[in-house]
Amino acid sequence: MIPNNTENKLTVLLSAMNLEDDSIVRELNISGDVVIINQSDHADDNMTESDMQKIRMITVPERGLSKSRNRALRVAKEEGAEICIFCDNDVQYVQDYQKKILDAFKRHPESDLLVFFIERPERHSPIFDRERQMGRLSTMKIFSPEVAFRLSSLREKNIVLDEAFGAGAKYAMGEENIFLWDCLKNGLKITYIPERIAGLIPNESTWFKGYDRIFFRNRGAGYYRMSRVLWPLLCIQFAVRKKALFGGQVSVMQAVRWMFRGKKEYAEEQNISNRR
Repeated sequence: MIPNNTENKLTVLLSAMNLEDDSIVRELNISGDVVIINQSDHADDNMTESDMQKIRMITVPERGLSKSRNRALRVAKEEGAEICIFCDNDVQYVQDYQKKILDAFKRHPESDLLVFFIERPERHSPIFDRERQMGRLSTMKIFSPEVAFRLSSLREKNIVLDEAFGAGAKYAMGEENIFLWDCLKNGLKITYIPERIAGLIPNESTWFKGYDRIFFRNRGAGYYRMSRVLWPLLCIQFAVRKKALFGGQVSVMQAVRWMFRGKKEYAEEQNISNRR
């Protein structure tokens, strides 16, 4: 896609809950434009604008991370944004994050999405040591705040996040993998940029409660949503590759059985929905 004149600005799409004000913008070191979707128990819409930054904070009485991000995408369109990046309330940006992201988009006019590196406890270095195009398998190692994109590319292909997946939804994981696979299925190009743009502030997970039946049910449903063909292989490879993390309490076969049940449950729900 050919870049346009709006690409000299970046808009951060921040999903959060129960904020009282926009002070989180300073805590996360967000120096440019930001759209905050604040899920709480009331409704409000506030705008703060200066020469350097525009902050729009929308408070809504709803729950769900994917719902929050889809709302942020709609608001970003209203604001005329082009280059956007997802953000959570525990992502703290480096000082020059805007320059790194915008410069990378200028280097890659052919790319619709760019994936950057955010340091976190389980990953202290980029997954690749050079810039390269990403496919289905490599995108499975990514989490959503690492993903920046041309908003026009998503809108052109009518791509949004699946609201059945993600924190606050029934299937509380996998939304970023589904999103990236949907992008690839629709012919969008994803490029990995091994530059650190942020780190994580220590924060308790809102969805991970251990490797239990619900975890594997969610994983199986997500894999089926990603691919109606490859889902069995995705389930099996995950169980084998990650078995050391299960602590001996869940066998590979049990993990696979629970994932297959999750696929069946989600597929049945889809069949019922499609018959309505």
